[in-house]
Amino acid sequence: MTDTIVPASPPGDSLPEDFDPFEHLQNVYIPQHNAVVALYFKDLPSDWKPNIATARSSLRVACTMQDSDNQLMMNLRHHLLFDLLGYGKSDLIIYHGAKDGLAPVATGHPKVTLYFSQDEQSITPGESRIDAEISFRLMTETQATFTPGNALTIAEKVKLHFVTGNEGVVFTKGKNIHLYRDETHGYRLQIYGNTKSDIVDIIQRCLEIQDLTYDENKLTISTPEKNSDTNTSVQLSYGKERRKKRFRPIVNVRFRYAFVEVPGYDNHVFLVDTTYKHKSLVKIT
Repeated sequence: MTDTIVPASPPGDSLPEDFDPFEHLQNVYIPQHNAVVALYFKDLPSDWKPNIATARSSLRVACTMQDSDNQLMMNLRHHLLFDLLGYGKSDLIIYHGAKDGLAPVATGHPKVTLYFSQDEQSITPGESRIDAEISFRLMTETQATFTPGNALTIAEKVKLHFVTGNEGVVFTKGKNIHLYRDETHGYRLQIYGNTKSDIVDIIQRCLEIQDLTYDENKLTISTPEKNSDTNTSVQLSYGKERRKKRFRPIVNVRFRYAFVEVPGYDNHVFLVDTTYKHKSLVKIT
């Protein structure tokens, strides 16, 4: 019987004698983490240099890992980006923030949702971020007929009508309620806006996703007597001074991403995503 001879490992197949696991982890992890940081803060100039002159720059400095960081610093920077700023939140937490949509038009048909939110740098310190959701049903499709190919077609149209370059289109929220009803085609849009022309533009973009024509007769506008509130005063609540909730403030919100929900399919299919938080069918250049 011949003994099995195990050949000696060639140089490079074994760890060096002075191998430091933590240093190796840093060398691998830090570039990956900082690449995600660069994507999250892509709204800053491409030639951005570390500074704390603005709130947005200050956040990026705090999130960016350094070779000199110890484990505690790395953990804190990771926690700030992924947990506090929300980069690592689950889809179920991220996109359900606005309450602008009405009840579903019909079950059994795929539902497309467009998500908008206020730019970080425009948020007044101490105030919460304003966002919006616009949803409609694909009445010509059912859970049985809607395929990945159909989703890709919708994704390309969303990108065409709601993304310019690598940025989403913007509309201005306000106190007026714009209700567009075309239930035959799956639209019961309820959008809070400041001017009719601005909201009509958004409605037309939504309709163009399904190659539909805007009908002025299907739009109704409700204008409350109360003015939009920019009040930042505080009130005593539960033993602490807290900011009062503003009444439909006038704020610009930008398109961030779109997804489709298909009955019978548990996962949300992200169509387009300008935040790079989700794996979408169509990429932003």
